Amino acid sequence: MASLLLRNLNTVVTCDDADTILDHVDLYCEDGVIQAIGPDLPQTADTVLEGTHYWCYPGLINTHHHLYQVFSRNLPQVQNLELFPWLTALYEIWKGLDREVVRFSSLTGMGELMKHGCTTCFDHHYVFPAGAGDLLGAQFAAAEELGIRMVASRGSMDLSRKDGGLPPDSVVQTVDEIMADSLKAIETYHDPRPGSMRQVVLAPCSPFSVSSELLRQSAILARQYGVRLHTHLCETKDEERWTLEAHGVRPLEYMARLGWTGSDVWYAHGIHFNDEELRELARTGTGVAHCPISNMKLSSGVARVPEMLALGVPVGLAVDGSASNDGSSLMEELRVCYLLHRLTSSDKAPSGYQVLKLATRGSAALLGREDIGQLAAGKRADLFLVDARRLELAGAEYSPADVLATAGLRGPVDYTVVEGRIVVKEGLLAGVDEAAVAERARAVCKAYLDRA
Repeated sequence: MASLLLRNLNTVVTCDDADTILDHVDLYCEDGVIQAIGPDLPQTADTVLEGTHYWCYPGLINTHHHLYQVFSRNLPQVQNLELFPWLTALYEIWKGLDREVVRFSSLTGMGELMKHGCTTCFDHHYVFPAGAGDLLGAQFAAAEELGIRMVASRGSMDLSRKDGGLPPDSVVQTVDEIMADSLKAIETYHDPRPGSMRQVVLAPCSPFSVSSELLRQSAILARQYGVRLHTHLCETKDEERWTLEAHGVRPLEYMARLGWTGSDVWYAHGIHFNDEELRELARTGTGVAHCPISNMKLSSGVARVPEMLALGVPVGLAVDGSASNDGSSLMEELRVCYLLHRLTSSDKAPSGYQVLKLATRGSAALLGREDIGQLAAGKRADLFLVDARRLELAGAEYSPADVLATAGLRGPVDYTVVEGRIVVKEGLLAGVDEAAVAERARAVCKAYLDRA
C-alpha cells in the first residue's frame, strides 16, 4: 500500500464538521485514505514531505464544466454575445468534435484545474456528433493519465433548430439512442464505491435543447441505476421566457413535473429563481452549482447565493465551460465569488472561509460524495499545499482559512494530492509532460478550428 506523510504542516484547514483549523501537525495517508492527523505522528511513509511552511487545504471540487470548450475560448466573434446567440454561433464549431479534440481539451482543462488545487472535476458533456466515437472514454482516459478524480456526464440533446432548439441536426439524437447510450455509459464507467475515481451522471443539456420525454426518461433511468441528475436551469431570462411560452410554467415547476427535484439533482447557474422557488429547492434538497465568472462573462446575472445558503439550499462552486470563462481555475472562482457577493450583498455575503467551503464540502454534497471535501481520518487523501512564504502572501497570513478568497492566490499551488498520490509537484503536473501536452493541444485545437 502506497503511503504519504506530510510532516509538521504549518496550518491545516480541515473544512470538517467542526471547522477545525490545526497548527503544526502531521498528516498521514495510506492507500488513498487519511489515517491520522496530529502532532508528531509515529508513522513513516514511502513519501515524506516537510510541511513546515505549508498551508494545507482539502482539494477543491468543480461541479460544472464543459471541457471541450477549452478549444473554443477567447474567440473574438463571440466575446460580446449573451447565451442564446453565443450558443448558436459556437455550435457551428462544436459540431466538429472528435475523440482527439475531447482528449486534449480534457487534458488541458483538467490539468489547469489541478494546478490550482482542484482534485475532482465534474464535466457536463452533451455534444455527441454522429460518428465521433466514445467521447466519455476519451475523457476518463485523460483523467486517469493526469490522476484527477472525475465525474463525467452522459449529456444529451434531442431538439435541433428544426424542432425549435438551438443546436444543428448533426449533434442531436433520438430519445431511444440517448437512453441506450446512457445505460451503456453507466454500465461501462460508473463506479459507486467510496473512493471512486470515475462516476457517471445523466445530464440532458437544458430545457430549451431537450424534450420533456428525454427529461422524464433520464430521471427514470438515473434512479433505476442510482446515478445523479444534472442540467442547466434558470441561467437567463431568455430561458425563462422560452419555458413560459413553450410549457406555460416557469423553469423549476416545469422540471419538477418531470421528476427533476430532489437530493440527487443539481442545477448549473440557478440565477433567476424567485423566493418561492428558493424555498422549494431547500425543501427538496435540490442543489445549485454556482458559476460566478461565467455568469458575469455572459451578462446572465448574479445568483442569489447568500439567500440560498440562509435557506439551506445545497450550493457548490464551478468554473463552467472555458468558452464562457476562458479559464479553468476554481481558485480564481473563489475570489471572484467572494467579491461578487460582497458587492451585491454586503454583510450578508459569505466570508472567505465560507466560499472555500462551497468549493469543498458544498461541492462534494452536490456530487453525493461524503468521502471527499474535508480533511479527517477516514476521508480520501485529496488536498493541496500552498507555501506561506510566497511574496504575494506576505502580510496576508493572519487567516489561512479566508485568504484564498480574500487576498486570492495567483499562480499554481505548490502540491496537489489526489487519492494519496502527488499529481502536482512544485507547481507542475507530475503525471504528464506539460510542454508536450501543450504543444500537441495547440495543434489539435488549430486543426479543429480550421475545420469550422
